[in-house]
Amino acid sequence: MNRKNLGRAVLAALPFLIAAAVDLILFADRRDRLPAQLASHFVGNGRVDDHAGQGSYIALVTIVLLGTGVLWALMAAAGKYSGGGYRKLVASGYAIAGPLGYLLAVVMLINVDAAEDAQGRVQDVSFPMWHMAVAAGVAVLAFGLGLLIARASPVPEESVAGPAVGAERIALAKGEIAGWARGAGSWWLPLAPLVALGGGVYLLLTSGSGGAVPTLVIGVVLANFARPYVTADRRGLRVSGLLPWPRIGVPLDRIETASSSDINVLTEYGGWGYRFRPGRSGVMIRSGEAIVVRLSNGRDFAVTVDDAATAAGLLNTLIDQRRTDH
Repeated sequence: MNRKNLGRAVLAALPFLIAAAVDLILFADRRDRLPAQLASHFVGNGRVDDHAGQGSYIALVTIVLLGTGVLWALMAAAGKYSGGGYRKLVASGYAIAGPLGYLLAVVMLINVDAAEDAQGRVQDVSFPMWHMAVAAGVAVLAFGLGLLIARASPVPEESVAGPAVGAERIALAKGEIAGWARGAGSWWLPLAPLVALGGGVYLLLTSGSGGAVPTLVIGVVLANFARPYVTADRRGLRVSGLLPWPRIGVPLDRIETASSSDINVLTEYGGWGYRFRPGRSGVMIRSGEAIVVRLSNGRDFAVTVDDAATAAGLLNTLIDQRRTDH
């Protein structure tokens, strides 16, 4: 890692380091006034429904804040962010670290000097819900602060990719119709909806429908895309799930050219799923081979899937046919 990338990584990780340091310093200063088992989880009305030891609090702060900080540092240093995308990456880190640090501090502070039962568990404390509104305000202020800091620091130059060259074609006779289709699964995809649906059922049984319904809806959406299906034909490039809707894609008349490329989803798109980046978007299932189509507006749309070169070749042939017909 060169000095420039190191500076970007430090700037991106800085809010998480500050938030973790503040929380841990507050904890160390009040440790003697805390019960052995802190109130650690709360239901919708702020009532305590679970407890955790002091060591668990330290581990939570370290894993959540420092772990997320490491991820942000890697994206800033290795990701192909530039211009506004880089500034938003830095600012979003501040917007995440600020409220997380605030809420973790509040959870610890409401336990200070609280009464304990025979097992050392805190008694008669609650989590006032207005703290969530304060956390939202902290997020907005932190995002603005992050933008100011990012604008005051050197920003990577915007890079504009040129059109794909040397893209292959697939020979089709006049009037011949062809299509390409392939599943784009990954080993972890079926696990995500299972976790979400299981969490939704747990929330439904323990906390009511308030938090359960959104979690169950997310689980159903994830289950629909547990085995994505990618098609390339005269209608364009599409990604669909088990159900006919929702589906993602672009029509053929919006595609200028298609190619295959090897993509690292973390460094180039910042993660998995339906991703947006400056100048490009895509459905990132896993790192590796991908179809990349250049759109008429100059943006790229990519889908990670095996046999991408065949799909790109077919799309290029269909694009040539469309242009000839018109």
